[in-house]
Amino acid sequence: MLLENLNMGFIGGGAMAEALIAGLTGAGLVPPERIRVSDVSGERTAYLRDKFGVVTVSDNDALVGDADIIVLAVKPFVVGEVLAETGGRIGDRHTVISIAAGISTSFIEQKLVGKVPVIRVMPNTPALVGAGATAVCRGRWASDRHLELALTMFGAVGRAVPVSENLMDAVTGLSGSGPAYMYIIAEALADAGVRVGLPRDVALTLAAQTMLGAARMILETGRHPGVLKDMVTTPGGTTIEGLFALEEGGLRAALVRAVERATARSRQLSGEDKK
Repeated sequence: MLLENLNMGFIGGGAMAEALIAGLTGAGLVPPERIRVSDVSGERTAYLRDKFGVVTVSDNDALVGDADIIVLAVKPFVVGEVLAETGGRIGDRHTVISIAAGISTSFIEQKLVGKVPVIRVMPNTPALVGAGATAVCRGRWASDRHLELALTMFGAVGRAVPVSENLMDAVTGLSGSGPAYMYIIAEALADAGVRVGLPRDVALTLAAQTMLGAARMILETGRHPGVLKDMVTTPGGTTIEGLFALEEGGLRAALVRAVERATARSRQLSGEDKK
């Protein structure tokens, strides 16, 4: 096992760190006694200790000293401060994994001494229920093994795929922001169900389960969405009428524009768009 006998340290114990700890321990990939967590909130670390049996520490230096894998699970604006505090103790024996949105591997590498393997990860919020979509890229000094470590870790909370770092803003625009697009679609479908006579709770359940089922059909059959769409669509039937209405309303183009604009905004926020 890639993660066997490795100690893991989480700097930051927020919701995403909790999701990852739950996935790793639940899958038996890392025993809780090999996981250390630090956070500015003592209440938060106590909660994680009581829930999962992990080891909590109040000092980031102590956490770094004991860890093989260091997960930076803090807000992006805190990363520089954390690395200024701990960077001198992080070396090439460590693997640094960052989930801080918009923070490049080169930024982290510049704060460290030597050839430290750095992995950048972009998860999304469904990781909180074990259904995340996560993109993983590696920095200058990270090897295939380091990449596989991160893919294994985030595979415990959904599906994880490798990408090159120049595509991370596109990932943000698609899967990072994507859950919000899906929530609007689910809400609209439920509203439509109410309009044609369904009770609100029934309409929302049917809408959400339909989205879940369609997603699983794509992932588990490996078939193109167009093929699956045609399987539902009979000549002169109800589905083609609904599809025609969606095309008239510009749903496809609207979703493309949403991803494009979110990607552009991600570039601005990460400082890569200098215009």
